[in-house]
Amino acid sequence: MAQGNLGIEPEMLKAIYGQMARIRAVDKAIQAGLSSGKFTFTYWPMTGQECIPATVSQLTTERDYMVTTYRGIHDQVAKGVDLYGMFAEALGREGGLNKGKGGSPHISDPSSGSMVTSAIVGAGPVIANGLAISAKQRGEDRVTIVNFGDGATSIGPVHEAMNLAATWKLPVIFMCQNNQWGEYTPIPEYTASPNFFGRAEALGFRGVQLDGNDPAAFYKGMKEVIDSVRAGNGPVFVEALTYRMGPHAGVGDNYNATKDALAAAKERTPIEKTRALLIDAGISSEDELNAVEAAAKAEVDDAVARALASPVTPASETTVDVFADDTCVPKRGVYPVREAEAELTGETKTMTMAGAIVDAQDVAMAANAEVFLLGEDVGDPHGGTFGTNKGLQTKYGPLRVRNTPISESAIIGAAIGSSIAGMNPIAEIMFCDFMGVCLDQIANHAAKQRYMSGSATHAPMTIRMQVGGAIGGFGAQHSQSLEAWLTHVPGIKVLYPSNPIDAKGMLLSAVNDPDPVVVLESIMLLFTQKAEVPTGDYRIPLGVAKVCREGSDVTLISYGWELHNCLAAAEELAKDGINAEVIDLRSLVPIDYYRVLESVKKTKRAVVVHAAVEFCGLGAEICSTINEELWGQLKAPAIRLGADYAPIAYSREIEMSQVPNTDAIVARVRASMKS
Repeated sequence: MAQGNLGIEPEMLKAIYGQMARIRAVDKAIQAGLSSGKFTFTYWPMTGQECIPATVSQLTTERDYMVTTYRGIHDQVAKGVDLYGMFAEALGREGGLNKGKGGSPHISDPSSGSMVTSAIVGAGPVIANGLAISAKQRGEDRVTIVNFGDGATSIGPVHEAMNLAATWKLPVIFMCQNNQWGEYTPIPEYTASPNFFGRAEALGFRGVQLDGNDPAAFYKGMKEVIDSVRAGNGPVFVEALTYRMGPHAGVGDNYNATKDALAAAKERTPIEKTRALLIDAGISSEDELNAVEAAAKAEVDDAVARALASPVTPASETTVDVFADDTCVPKRGVYPVREAEAELTGETKTMTMAGAIVDAQDVAMAANAEVFLLGEDVGDPHGGTFGTNKGLQTKYGPLRVRNTPISESAIIGAAIGSSIAGMNPIAEIMFCDFMGVCLDQIANHAAKQRYMSGSATHAPMTIRMQVGGAIGGFGAQHSQSLEAWLTHVPGIKVLYPSNPIDAKGMLLSAVNDPDPVVVLESIMLLFTQKAEVPTGDYRIPLGVAKVCREGSDVTLISYGWELHNCLAAAEELAKDGINAEVIDLRSLVPIDYYRVLESVKKTKRAVVVHAAVEFCGLGAEICSTINEELWGQLKAPAIRLGADYAPIAYSREIEMSQVPNTDAIVARVRASMKS
């Protein structure tokens, strides 16, 4: 074949083959290491898909962002991830890209542009949108490419991501590496769709189908796609046709494929085809290609040898990288003394709690152009369902206050991606109950990104959620207090203010915190609580509880709207001669055990009150800690009071009785005093 008929410049074809050779060398080394027992990690082979990232690597740079999946070793190699760091990471070694804490399914290497690797099928596209938002909002010409398999097209977040990207014309490429298998299931068994690229048209943007095994055709098609996206023409969905030669996980051939199908696929493998093409076209000799392959093998062998020599990541690293500040990690017997806020001074204004939340966001957005707000109906004129953003879109514009589709996973994913790129998003989830819709993004991605990456990347984002309960009329799916879900997930900070002053100061602390923070806002308090709130920027430190009422006989510990029931109960108890101290936790993670324990040392009794279901609630954790630490000093065991174990009823009579009220708290304390 003459060189002029190739459809691609000879030097470009050689460069693509060079990357494919490196990918093949990595693949062979891993399979050999696993087969011999030298390696003990899980491997999801990408054998047969080498052409796709090898070609893309010639059209992008380290400035362009990439998100990929646990099967994306080939994507990592072509993106320029350091091979020693990659192997050391897979082996769980100190020298790993991410200190051996993420492993190959969770690689993060911002120096090469490999930002996120997710082991959750279909989770990457919503995060990729956030990276693309950061590039577009900053006026950068970066392109974000998110890789996923054909199997991921069946999951909701992929569609949410595509819809959002199309709506906002984001510079993102949805790269579906269609290897014909959704894990162990062939395409005809999980979808009736004739193709995948056609789904883009249904959502209002362009999709193309390219041959992912033909470097010349794929290069031509991808060059046009990348140039278009880089020029600001919005997203493109690329269905790259290929075939996975290996099993879903492990080594060897794809044992789920028929012999005939596997044999036919082997004849189309891109490495062998490209090698033959280079020789037949007279571009490279056999000796030249042997040298390319030998160099790739030598590079990989050196990386493997050094990775095996790297020390195993020690147990002393266990709680390092959960948060930026390791003292925020709850540890039995370790109770840091954090400095409380200074006395608040300066000009004040009477604000409701809702107004204080608006004011906090206004202060944050005025101070930092990288702060932006996104969520359902957050724009004007409504400013959110409860008006907690009112006027901000008018003041800062639709790019700083973004109305989103009704897509909680897309909202949180976009916040994660943009925060990883260095922005400070505030994502609003209308009701705490809706957290279940996007819990994967919160618990598996936002919470774990710092840890899995060994602090190579982190997510400085804020999530605001409104919490119902004891209001009446909202019912079981709009009234739950679900803080215990969040406090059980390492890597998420959780705040629950009870008044306008704290609501503003804690939200400002959250926006400026280096870690993901969830702020729970009680609907009951949004318009019933008013206070003189400082008009400027001030911070309520996280992890610092506050004594709201001093006492000597019993400590009532609470947060959010139940704090006010505790204060009312304290006044009622005073009529019986019982002097109750009331502590507002304010911050649930990090938690201020120091001030709690100091109070209970004085009063010798404690009752923890929360609106959440009592069974397995946060009160059980706090009572357990008090009882363990102060056993022998207490006059009675620390006890808890929470909601009955039932969904919140629509019936107002039931709801008002199933969630702790003032009378219930008084009765619980009186019972404790008899011990």
